[in-house]
Amino acid sequence: MDPNSVTFEFFLIFSGAAIFASFALYTRQPLIIAYIALGACIGPYGLSQVTDLKLLSDIGHIGIIFLLFLLGLDMQPQALWATLRKSVVVALFSSALFIGTGFAVAWWFGFSTRDSLVVGAAMMFSSTIIGIKLLPTTVLHHRHIGELMIGLLLLQDLLAIIVLMALYSAAAGDTGAVGIDLAFSLLALPLLVGAALLAVRHALLPLLARFDRFHEYIFLVAIGWCLGMAEAAAAVGLSEEIGAFIGGITIATSPISQYIAVSLKPLRDFFLILFFFSVGARFDFGVLGQVLAPALLLSALVLSVKPVTYRFLLKGVSETRSLSWDLGFRLGQASEFSLLIAYVAAGAALISEQASLLIQATTIITLLVSSYIVVLNYPNPIAISDRLRRD
Repeated sequence: MDPNSVTFEFFLIFSGAAIFASFALYTRQPLIIAYIALGACIGPYGLSQVTDLKLLSDIGHIGIIFLLFLLGLDMQPQALWATLRKSVVVALFSSALFIGTGFAVAWWFGFSTRDSLVVGAAMMFSSTIIGIKLLPTTVLHHRHIGELMIGLLLLQDLLAIIVLMALYSAAAGDTGAVGIDLAFSLLALPLLVGAALLAVRHALLPLLARFDRFHEYIFLVAIGWCLGMAEAAAAVGLSEEIGAFIGGITIATSPISQYIAVSLKPLRDFFLILFFFSVGARFDFGVLGQVLAPALLLSALVLSVKPVTYRFLLKGVSETRSLSWDLGFRLGQASEFSLLIAYVAAGAALISEQASLLIQATTIITLLVSSYIVVLNYPNPIAISDRLRRD
């Protein structure tokens, strides 16, 4: 057995995940925690059994792409448009408050202005994976929560693109390129949607209708469409997640969409396990002490300020109190985009190593704690309690 082979690494990851998941279920812990803990144990900062984290992170990112594609399959375009209009004010006001919170904490602990700005920007976003993976989709009440959540997450996705563009331009020394790139991407968005609708109407759906007896063919076409839209979005300056979501929602009105959603869920979970493993494996817990105090304070603020903020902002757009709290706690964490911002900014030497560690530590802490809060208190597909378990 070659310890350097991809097969051996996959053996360690999925066998280890099965063992850790069994322990987590016996001790009534969320499964997501098991995957992150496994990464910390056998990753390069643990036992160093799995070291090619760039490859695993890229592979795991496919899970996020499939997640957004499946979300699109469950939504109707008219409902999405109405939700986006309602979500704009909530997204803008909440993002301003979150960036201010992150900036204030980093500044108070002596970080530079640039470090503090990047830390604040990283705190604007909530986790798509935690929010959506822990959301039931078969209960009518939670379909409405899902629509609101998708609206907020998509708007945050656009804000993340702006932040990443600014970081790349700052690294290249061309700050004027941000506005040009952003204008091009925003113009490309409706064009991408229009092209996708035409392709679905005149090519994709006729092919699926003609060969719907061949399940393998439907499976292949769905994967190709999902990844193709993700690449098309990336080519015009948008995120792959946005492209995958557009790919899903353009075929949501077809009766075959629900079959596609069911058949792709195991594939999505396969890649998401790799993603959570890479999250735990990429963080050096040995240096956590360098940023422990600011990370704990910032994590506490994120976990408390985000639910309260969403509670009051959503009430302002005529949502009920219970729904506002539910959605607030489901989005009450930092995001996988926060980790990406930390990696990009540190790699370009735009922020200090300590600022990058602060963002990573805060993100991991809030992901862990938020998972516990949702799994133990709100309906979700992986709840330990039978009372809360909803698919």
